Amino acid sequence: MSLSLKARTAAVSGALLLLALALHLLGQGTLQDIVLVIASVLAGAPIAVAAWRALRVRTFSIDLLVTIAVVGALIIGEFVESAVVSFLFIFGSYLEARTMDRTRRSLRELVDLAPQEAEVVRDGAAVTVPVDEVEVGERVIVRSGGRVPVDGTVTHGTALVDEATITGEPVPVSKSVDDQLWSGTVLDTGYLELTADRVGEDTTFAQIIELVEDAQDSKAGVQRFLDKFAAIYTPAIVVGAILTFLISRDIRLALTILVIACPGALVISTPVSLVAGLGNAARHGALIKGGDAIERLAKVDTLVLDKTGTLTVGKPEVTDVISEHPAYSPDAVLALAAAVEQASEHPLGRTIVEHARDGSMPIAGSPDDVEVVVGRGIVGTVTDDLTRRVAVGSADLLDTPVSEAVRLRAVALEQAGHTVVHVGVDGQLVGLIAIADRVRPEAAVAIDRLRSHGIDRFVMLTGDNEHTAHAVADQVGIDEVHAGLLPQDKVRLVTELKEQGRTVAMVGDGINDAPAIATADLGLAMGAGTDVSVQTADVILVGNRFDQLLQAR
Repeated sequence: MSLSLKARTAAVSGALLLLALALHLLGQGTLQDIVLVIASVLAGAPIAVAAWRALRVRTFSIDLLVTIAVVGALIIGEFVESAVVSFLFIFGSYLEARTMDRTRRSLRELVDLAPQEAEVVRDGAAVTVPVDEVEVGERVIVRSGGRVPVDGTVTHGTALVDEATITGEPVPVSKSVDDQLWSGTVLDTGYLELTADRVGEDTTFAQIIELVEDAQDSKAGVQRFLDKFAAIYTPAIVVGAILTFLISRDIRLALTILVIACPGALVISTPVSLVAGLGNAARHGALIKGGDAIERLAKVDTLVLDKTGTLTVGKPEVTDVISEHPAYSPDAVLALAAAVEQASEHPLGRTIVEHARDGSMPIAGSPDDVEVVVGRGIVGTVTDDLTRRVAVGSADLLDTPVSEAVRLRAVALEQAGHTVVHVGVDGQLVGLIAIADRVRPEAAVAIDRLRSHGIDRFVMLTGDNEHTAHAVADQVGIDEVHAGLLPQDKVRLVTELKEQGRTVAMVGDGINDAPAIATADLGLAMGAGTDVSVQTADVILVGNRFDQLLQAR
């Protein structure tokens, strides 16, 4: 039965129930019963078909017990019970199918991100071939704006590569000879040639997709329990009803037992208390996908968290502008840096320009003679009252080495989790700009309160470097940190925690988090996260605030 047909069936049978209620209030008992019978047949027919298909393969399913209960209720004249049970069952079936459809759609979108073609060098010429035809050891070319088709090692060129799909980090990473490249990442600017190390299903991106699919399959444990339950419970109830009839010779009593024995809690999916809990969580910005998820949430004792976009805002911001030259104030340093970065497409460059504009600061003219030095920064000529050659990026762009005091200051900022940008004028250092992904202001308080609510272990898993990871962890009160991880590393660590007997919840927002979210006992996704992480998760923090987890729990 298609999703759209289930939706229409549930909608029509629900409308008929409302019509029956109106007829009851108007005292039209006969019409009410007719409408209830129609609703029962309409919603019950797909259930009966499913039960028959199960019986054909010698399987006793919940569908069979519901069908027997609905038929029994109709025979003994309990039309309200038959209509309500059949409606709730078909509505629950629709919700389940809708969730699965969204999950499959998000997985298809994830698969669509995988490169379909690759440019390889064969017989001395560059040719484009389907990515499945690339062989290990072949030389692959990736140009600016292209997606890396295989895992490999850089053999020629320099470039900035956006690795957000793999590491979750928003800032492109400089790549040059002997550096590792992962499939699915995007070459922001530059040109690279690489030797293919892993191709096809062995690539990192293909493994992410496989991990998500495998983890989704493993989450069918509840369904397997229901199938086993039905295989025992359904024939037992039928036998019990037959024995009741044989002993009492009262067919109505036997049918009543069938109706009463229909597992209402399983049909409805969640008891009233859970429905109230789901509603309360939703009002406070946490969307929980079903009663089973809210029950698992209450048992969580270990919370695993991604860093970027979960504990942090996920967007780099300028935190400090430091003058290192008496002739240049911090505002002057920022104005000159922003002037040159107007010509840059680098995310950190855009951050500097936005910070200057947000502060209503006049930017020192437009740059001329701009040169982008891949992996190092940008240089340009800025003319306002003077004409100056301004360099923004690493210390390597400067003509003279920085002093030991400046170097130590930059190191201290980097160890605190900042990216340090050097600003030079005519070859001389004039200032430093520190950029960092700001920690969510509510994160530390939320973690402290969750600790008092019974979660006794907090673990950060991130693809970022050790310095940045520990700096963020110190601010929010997390002691256990694992940095520099790939998606499969996160899955491995979550699995290890589960094997230790912990009930694990994983919070993330990116494609790289989706496998771990699906592997955990309970998956949580930030509302602004990627579709695949949101659809994989059991709980969505729709307001994109970490403290909404408190309301969910």
